[in-house]
Amino acid sequence: MTRVFRSTATIIALLLGFSGVMLILYAWRLPPFTSTVETTDNAFVRGQVTLISPQLAGYVSEVSVQDFQKVKAGQVLVRLDNRIYEQKLKQAQANLAVQKAALANSQQKRRSDEARIAAGEAQVTGAKAALSTAEANWNRVEPLLHRGVSTQSQADQARSALEQARASLSQAMSALEVSRQDLAATLINRQSLEAAVQSAEAAVHLAEIDLQNTTITAPQDGRLSEVGARPGQYVSAGSQLMAIVPETVWVIANFKETQLSDMRIGQPVTFTVDALEHVSLHGHLERFSPAAGSEFSVLKPDNATGNFTKVAQRVPVRVSIDPGQELAEQLAPGMSVVVSVDTAAPAQTRAAGG
Repeated sequence: MTRVFRSTATIIALLLGFSGVMLILYAWRLPPFTSTVETTDNAFVRGQVTLISPQLAGYVSEVSVQDFQKVKAGQVLVRLDNRIYEQKLKQAQANLAVQKAALANSQQKRRSDEARIAAGEAQVTGAKAALSTAEANWNRVEPLLHRGVSTQSQADQARSALEQARASLSQAMSALEVSRQDLAATLINRQSLEAAVQSAEAAVHLAEIDLQNTTITAPQDGRLSEVGARPGQYVSAGSQLMAIVPETVWVIANFKETQLSDMRIGQPVTFTVDALEHVSLHGHLERFSPAAGSEFSVLKPDNATGNFTKVAQRVPVRVSIDPGQELAEQLAPGMSVVVSVDTAAPAQTRAAGG
């Protein structure tokens, strides 16, 4: 009886030992339990969650949507009190009108300066003609004075007329130069006025943009998160009012670096979703992260220490979701999934979009 008991106990112990060894081999995927399927539960559904914030500060005058509502691109979400910005626009438009009037006045002054230049040129021409006449008269009187034919009085009159003609020509030329300088100043001032008009036009456009920004619209189709805006609430620029989640989603699976050697873009993927009672869905490997996840962390690990312990790093892999799956429409960013990749399966040249 004792021998039988000992024999049975020995067999049980051997079976337990063998089961333990097999369990360890299975857990570590060692022969004969090696598999080409790589699995990770460090995976989540992701989407382009866009935070909706105002560009301006002001009081909320209207909230047109509700929590978790579906919206279309361009649909009004929130309106801010726009009275201040309407007045700023009117002020900018009035300033633009003033600058345009100053520019038009400068154009009129330019025409006046050009007319004065034309008149000055005519005066110079007349003064030159008068000088030529005075010089000719003096050239006739001077020889007659030396021969005693002409009187001193006539000579003095001719000399005086000559000097007066020279002075008139000099005065006309100076007046012409002043008119030309006035025109040059007008042209230079016009450039400044044109710049002022452009600045006023830019101010009007900025005021129009600010007024438009008092109406906050949906940037794309999607579903809203909880709406944090309330009528009468004061919000500042950058305040988070709500978020919009588009329908396009994908999966990010964080595989260990030791699991990546046989993975290729385009390989089929099977994943289960915790929220959908672990129903299997299908997708394809779409892209690999250019670096391990630790490289994108705010506080990067410093491995140059004496107590270093090697830890397998995880590399994010993007998985596209195959179209035509009814349950895929229920996926939402943040859901936990378990991803499995058959590394022995051939990679497709083009992954299914998702």
